[in-house]
Amino acid sequence: MTITLTFETDDPFGFDAEALIRQVAEAAVEKEACPYACAVDVLILDNDAMREINREERGIDAPTDVLSFPAVPFDVPGDFSHLEDDPMLFEPDSGELLLGDMVISADKVLSQAEEYGHSPRRELAFLTAHSMYHLMGYDHETEPERLIMEEKQESLLQELGITRDDG
Repeated sequence: MTITLTFETDDPFGFDAEALIRQVAEAAVEKEACPYACAVDVLILDNDAMREINREERGIDAPTDVLSFPAVPFDVPGDFSHLEDDPMLFEPDSGELLLGDMVISADKVLSQAEEYGHSPRRELAFLTAHSMYHLMGYDHETEPERLIMEEKQESLLQELGITRDDG
């Protein structure tokens, strides 16, 4: 799996964010039984830059914790069976499935970790898992969708041993 991580702010985490993002992203695609090697671009920035993107993309003039920009159209979340029919979904040189982009606010990672009483490492892992499920077609617009996504996220983090007690 190719993870292209770009920091547009100072790295405030004090741990290897790229390794954590890679661990969670790889585990998510494996758990969904994705039959392809995948590529994801990750951008980490501050609240001001996130607010600008959120305003441009969603019409919401406030920073948010994570934004996901899926590149793959899923009729059924996590159903990869129809994708090989569209070569535009794959990186020509590597053959990797281009899942999409995630944008994470470093400021929100830190503030939400404090607010929820767990580590920034756990919060970054959660936001990565959340975004990966969006990139694989899941959403939380309805109550049943929300419950499915929450179960998937929590199950993934538990399997990785990344709990709210994680330090």
